[in-house]
Amino acid sequence: MAVHTTGTSAKAWAPDVTTFAPADAVPEALILQTSTVAGSVEGDAPAVRCAYVDDADAEFVAEGADIPESDPALSEVLVYTGKISQLVRLSREQFEQDGTEDRLAVSVGRAVTRRANTAYLTQAAPAVGETTPPAGILNITGITAGGAVTGNLDVLVDLLATLQGNDAEPSHIITDPTGWATLRKMKTDATDSNESLLGAGTTDATRMLLDLPVVVSPAMTAGTGLVVDRTAVVSAVGSVLVAVSEHVYFTADSIGLRCTWRIGWNVVRPERIGSFTITPPAP
Repeated sequence: MAVHTTGTSAKAWAPDVTTFAPADAVPEALILQTSTVAGSVEGDAPAVRCAYVDDADAEFVAEGADIPESDPALSEVLVYTGKISQLVRLSREQFEQDGTEDRLAVSVGRAVTRRANTAYLTQAAPAVGETTPPAGILNITGITAGGAVTGNLDVLVDLLATLQGNDAEPSHIITDPTGWATLRKMKTDATDSNESLLGAGTTDATRMLLDLPVVVSPAMTAGTGLVVDRTAVVSAVGSVLVAVSEHVYFTADSIGLRCTWRIGWNVVRPERIGSFTITPPAP
């Protein structure tokens, strides 16, 4: 009796799944830009265990004296993941039209990126006893709260100083479009000046603020910003998986296009991440 294998059976018995590197499929995802990718896992239960050290103090000692032992804490943070997915159903005739497959791929990539960005920034913390999807950075307990930025950047300057005092090395500022617009409209202190504090004018302002690159995302809560140290945010990022099947909707002669992406994140030292609000000036 012949042995049935995936090589000798009809294709329906071994449907293809296409894998894309996240940097190619969803390059605009904030998790790729503003975190440190530590690994990947499959399933809601497993976690990536990220080890880190809470440094012990170093001290001067006299010549020839015994050096006292230090006791740095060997710690870990757990990164649980969730699976973002989208399933699109089309008639076979529509799927076979020129350009349909390519345009759908772009659309699915945008949808997955939007959902990933929203979760990464603002996802509510999971219920008690649950681990996924993980809380967005804004909802992680212990991040440093700055004040309201109004009229000038003093509050933001103080927040960066506080974070640096916590041994952070800020790498990015993330804000929403209206918040960035408010910052761009801030004027210099000169009397009756219409000169923008950030240089926005006929030549647009570079998205930099206090020497840090600014990432503007509609996924951020309106009027809110984050100062991120990407080394303090660890993440687990899997491949973007795309599969096409003509069998799930066999009786309707339709095609199913499925996309999944498993991601997760956590903060190693919350005190090295700062949040702030942006208040428009009074009219």
